[in-house]
Amino acid sequence: MIKGHKIKKEISIIDFLEIIKHLDEENINTTRHTFFRLNEKQRKVFKEKLIKDLILEGIPIFVGTQFNGCYAVFYSFDKEIIRITLDIQLNRINIVTFYIIDKNQMPKI
Repeated sequence: MIKGHKIKKEISIIDFLEIIKHLDEENINTTRHTFFRLNEKQRKVFKEKLIKDLILEGIPIFVGTQFNGCYAVFYSFDKEIIRITLDIQLNRINIVTFYIIDKNQMPKI
């Protein structure tokens, strides 16, 4: 794994939710890069709206900051674990990427 993508520090879930509480769906941006790790079948399930709803309404199971300054946010979703990399700015969130991981890939800090 590239050092910039490694988790440097764990963030409390409460602190993370406080950081994003003032944002809404219009403040969250996706790009073509957001979905590049997904296969065709996964792209049919994981649409932009679902990911935005997960960020705004879901409760993460782990949050950390990466060496590159982005946030790595992990959610439980239908027996899967989703890792979403977020670039959080003052008034917006850019979804860098997300992907489904195995439970043994959860960070150990």
